[in-house]
Amino acid sequence: METLKIQIPEGFQVESFDKLTGEVKLSPKPKNILEVIKTFSDVLDYLGIDEDEFNENNDELTQDEIAYRQIKLIVKALNEGWVPDWQNSNQTKYFPWFKMGSSSGSGFSYDDYDGWDTDSAVGSRLCFKSRELAEYAGKQFTEIYKKYMTI
Repeated sequence: METLKIQIPEGFQVESFDKLTGEVKLSPKPKNILEVIKTFSDVLDYLGIDEDEFNENNDELTQDEIAYRQIKLIVKALNEGWVPDWQNSNQTKYFPWFKMGSSSGSGFSYDDYDGWDTDSAVGSRLCFKSRELAEYAGKQFTEIYKKYMTI
């Protein structure tokens, strides 16, 4: 038996190997969404939305309305297609929690996350599938949340 050793390029994995033809198919390794989404521009890229078009479509809106649209897109991207099941009261849904008027002088800061059931205290389009995502969004996109909640 002969052996052929190939180096799989970084960021890829073997998807399939056909023993008859010797064909090896590679696919990109799935990335953790937190590695992909760092900025709002990353959100738009991930969702296939042109940034200039987004800005143009929202230029007549107030800052809080623009921020609301941005947050909906942030949630959509970070949740990677997950949609809350409002018929399932056992499914925990998460959202970032902020301190307003804090003693630190900043007046607005990420504080925590909260999990909740169907007795909603936040819009359904704004919840996350995990605590980690809610914490990340609250910390990474604090300025957008601030515009949404305080302007």
